[in-house]
Amino acid sequence: MTATEAEVTSESLDEAQAPPSERRPPRLTWQKLTFLPVALIAVLLATWLWFQQAGLDALTRNALSGGQVTKALWQHIQLTVISTFFVLIIAIPLGILLTRGPMRRAAPVAMAFANTGQATPAIGLLALLVIWLGIGRRAALIGIIVYAILPVLANTIAGLKANDPTLLEAARGIGMSPTGVLTRVELPLAVPLILAGVRTALVLNVGTATLAVFGGGGGLGVLITTGITNQRMPVLVLGSILTVVLALLVDWLASIAELLLRPRGLQP
Repeated sequence: MTATEAEVTSESLDEAQAPPSERRPPRLTWQKLTFLPVALIAVLLATWLWFQQAGLDALTRNALSGGQVTKALWQHIQLTVISTFFVLIIAIPLGILLTRGPMRRAAPVAMAFANTGQATPAIGLLALLVIWLGIGRRAALIGIIVYAILPVLANTIAGLKANDPTLLEAARGIGMSPTGVLTRVELPLAVPLILAGVRTALVLNVGTATLAVFGGGGGLGVLITTGITNQRMPVLVLGSILTVVLALLVDWLASIAELLLRPRGLQP
């Protein structure tokens, strides 16, 4: 047995003999994989049972018939996925660029713009975009994207700046190119913070997408506004519950992805 193998075996034995409180926790537990989905299924089942016994008038049945609920839910998912995709391809490369060389001086300016975008009330931003671009999904998507860029951009910059300079210097010392240092050292070390920003942006997008109805973008906001304007509580309740369930489901999926995509050396 080599010295390296002996060290590995010794470390494995020490970890196995360590008390439970000191052992490294698994990346995923069955509780994390099952608890929230079961709870969400229970909420949806309870909602369905409530609708079965509730007396729905003709206007409520008309608002919920003809696949309108499925259509609104699918539109909401599309808005969330498309806006998140554009947030990622804009915010992550921009965050990388703002930590390189002379571009670092522009980082405060870019962060100020991103903060302004999120500080602006979403409904006001959407109204301005509708005036500029007209009613339609494009205005809604741009509003959602602008509103969600900040967490991903801020976390990308913070994650790259938090890297240990000695590690970066060591990588350069063994002959890595600047691109190699970025892709093989800096970004992997920044992954946890970047993924946390993406998770925040996803949940923000689910919530902001409910406002897309005011710009003609559809989504679950259609059910919510229909329930409010027509004073039909079942329609309002259904739209609200589906939005909450979708936000929690997206957050749960993002937390699973956050654990799976985290570099193995950075596991908690």
